[in-house]
Amino acid sequence: MQPSDRAPAPASSAPSSASYDERLTAPRAWWVIAALLGVSGGLVALPLGPVPMLAAVIVTGALAAAGVSSYGSARVRVVAGSLVAGDARIPAAALGEPEALDAEEARAWRTHKADPRAYMLMRSYVPTAVRVPVTDPDDPTPYVYVSTRDPEALAAALRGLGDAA
Repeated sequence: MQPSDRAPAPASSAPSSASYDERLTAPRAWWVIAALLGVSGGLVALPLGPVPMLAAVIVTGALAAAGVSSYGSARVRVVAGSLVAGDARIPAAALGEPEALDAEEARAWRTHKADPRAYMLMRSYVPTAVRVPVTDPDDPTPYVYVSTRDPEALAAALRGLGDAA
């Protein structure tokens, strides 16, 4: 993992600062594929001349890069008394005890153990995850599954939320 992927704040930080912050970026191979899609677009437009070919390379490459960037820019944070995973913001009061999942256990929770009602922020290129039960009786979501490169740190940050609440 790159140091810029996750930057945990010190435990004595202000309540408004993040105690865990990770961006689930797409793997480098996906960016190579996006570049190759741009080249492919140019090859398709090659019979039309050099200017349409260049335009096709730029447009196709930009669209492929936008797709990779939007899918690969999921963010996981523990901030302001909440777990923020993608578009979801779940307060600490609604969360149970977090469980750090190794690659094998994470795969099981993505496949045969998965509940279709669960909120899942999963990325196939991140093998480990954290599973947190949702304890709010009014919420039909049984648990939250979040892919993370450092499940122990995320689980510790979530436990710290529970201790502070």
